[in-house]
Amino acid sequence: MKPLEPGRFFLPGPTEVHPDVLAAQAQPMIGHRGPAIVELMARLEDGLKPVFVTDRPVIISTSSATGLMEAAIRNGVGDGSVLALVNGAFSARFAEIARMCGKDVEVWEVPWGTVHPPEGLADRLAQGQYDAVILTQSETSTGALQDLSALAAVVSEHEDTMLMVDSVTGVGGVETRTDDWKLDFVVTGSQKALALPPGLAFGVASAALLERSKQIPDRGWYFDLDRLSRSLAKQQTPATPAISLLYALDVQLRRIAAEGIEERWKRHLAMQRRTLEWVEMMRDRGAPIGLFAAPGHCSPTVTCISFSEEGRAPEVVARMRELGWVIGGGYGKLKKSTIRIGHMGDHTVEELESLLEVLEQVLS
Repeated sequence: MKPLEPGRFFLPGPTEVHPDVLAAQAQPMIGHRGPAIVELMARLEDGLKPVFVTDRPVIISTSSATGLMEAAIRNGVGDGSVLALVNGAFSARFAEIARMCGKDVEVWEVPWGTVHPPEGLADRLAQGQYDAVILTQSETSTGALQDLSALAAVVSEHEDTMLMVDSVTGVGGVETRTDDWKLDFVVTGSQKALALPPGLAFGVASAALLERSKQIPDRGWYFDLDRLSRSLAKQQTPATPAISLLYALDVQLRRIAAEGIEERWKRHLAMQRRTLEWVEMMRDRGAPIGLFAAPGHCSPTVTCISFSEEGRAPEVVARMRELGWVIGGGYGKLKKSTIRIGHMGDHTVEELESLLEVLEQVLS
């Protein structure tokens, strides 16, 4: 398969990685218990905190983000139940993880493409006792964005209920204020808005969740957040880390710092606005497409576009690939009826314009 030209890979994960970040992985190995790793981990800690907008330690895991989602459940849920907010395929996966960990899970599902109203969450928490509420901030399968700040404010009124957030296509591209919003656990993966190769996950835990973790005897070993946090305090990891990926992270965090996290959020919002304008323009011209996510609840990192003609979406994805561009197909039950544009990571509005020009030709 012919390699893509730079700036043409708009999959909603993994995202395109800058050549300098890729090249960083070719550095020689270092010992993971010596002074070199301590220096590296210290730099990574300093670089990750502004990304999460937190003063807390940021956990680095050699795993996918799904691994730290399981860690959240195993460390943050005891004998109580979990309220899972489901509005798409990945929030449903979070609920499944909780069930597979043997937890009692109550699913509150709303139609895919919509989000959960804070007042509805308040009603449910008033009627039941939960160890945790779990949700997906930016639902990658539908392009829907939860109002995390408002939902978090509701959960914070219940002292014994933890809020655990899958922000896999959120952190790094969507405004996410870990400390201000009192999130008990928030996790993302390297291969999404942070524009890194796959293989790393990052999480931030509250002091309350870490304290609860110590009281849960069957929380496992590899994803023991207390163990991870204690190692992190010494600029170490409990097990051998993916050193080459840490080199890449080091370079990318410097690039993110140069842009500034708030400027990065603004750039993602600009790409979102341009995509939404384009969809509306194409609809006005008679194209059989529309936005799948509810109005006012579209994610800044991924847009899901629905087709009124069943089966057309996969043809569009295939034709774009023939022309040297990669976009995402529909996910799960939306496979035949939607496409997804991952406008996240280091992409620019200018690169997005080039993609939309080609996509317009394909649809015409």
